[in-house]
Amino acid sequence: MDGDDDEPHISPPIQPETMNLPEDSEKEEEDHVMSEIHVGCPPKFSGSFVSHFTFSIPPDVKYIESKYEYEVVDDSKQHQEVSLDDDGDLSLPRRKKHSKDKFVVDIRHNITSSIPKVGLQVWRAELVLADFVLHKMFTSSEFDGIVAVELGAGTGLVGMLLARVAKTVFLTDHGVEILENCAKTVHLNSAMLPSKTSVYVRELDWKASWPPMQRNSAPCHSYAWNPSEFEELERASLLVAADVIYSDDLTDALFGTLERLLSSGLKKVLYLALEKRYNFSLDDLDVVANGYSCFRRYVRDESDEVEHDDLENRSLCAFVGTRIDLTEIPRYADNYDRGQDVELWQIKYAREG
Repeated sequence: MDGDDDEPHISPPIQPETMNLPEDSEKEEEDHVMSEIHVGCPPKFSGSFVSHFTFSIPPDVKYIESKYEYEVVDDSKQHQEVSLDDDGDLSLPRRKKHSKDKFVVDIRHNITSSIPKVGLQVWRAELVLADFVLHKMFTSSEFDGIVAVELGAGTGLVGMLLARVAKTVFLTDHGVEILENCAKTVHLNSAMLPSKTSVYVRELDWKASWPPMQRNSAPCHSYAWNPSEFEELERASLLVAADVIYSDDLTDALFGTLERLLSSGLKKVLYLALEKRYNFSLDDLDVVANGYSCFRRYVRDESDEVEHDDLENRSLCAFVGTRIDLTEIPRYADNYDRGQDVELWQIKYAREG
């Protein structure tokens, strides 16, 4: 397409690079949904875009002695002495810029999608999880050299960030179209990945039997697992997931898969970002977040106080979680609104035996 008027506007942090229009504009389409990140884009356009997500180091993350550290602002320093320059203007101390203060990740995605293919879009909780992962990467060595798994990876944004420091990253999802799109994102960012890092895009259907499909049983499936890869999956210490809580049956399947993953091999932790989505319920005659309620049935909040009568039910819960205070996580992704309904949880497997 030629001319700026034909280019769809995409709200920051994404900027369109390429676009494909549908071959048959008259073709009847499924009901489509649009991520809040894409609001402002004309929904009539379909196909894939390559967008440039910019991540910037926030002012409270300082580069000190060749490493980044999180600096808590001391209010007493706000009243520091000021000086004037040669022209008599106020001279403010400015932070020294470094080449690592900004970097870009290229993500291939759709503007809208049908509900079964929401993994083709970028969602708000994914950017919140990206902020958290980057904060860990810049202020600690916790993720250095690990084996990590992204569940419901979709476009693979968070996994691409982890691949900057991890030894191995598995980007997992279900459906050939989503997996192919994710693989193209990996290819787009291959130049920025360390040579020692291995990134695999693999099929992981939460509703299928366990173990996941392996190539000895499905040799023609490009995203099936090698036996050695499955062994490395067992050695993973970190699981991440974003915007995978929206359907009760998928949530049930997710926690079935999590029980298998978190209870085997090395001790693992899951960081899960989700957004509460409210709908009017005829049963409750109220606006409720049913998906969130289903999630909380699986996860016991570690900070909750319980009565003695509830101890038995508490012990039966296989997962224990801690809600992370997002006000303590700086924003690294440029120009997006976290909203009021996004939560980030650290989840561990609690049941023994």
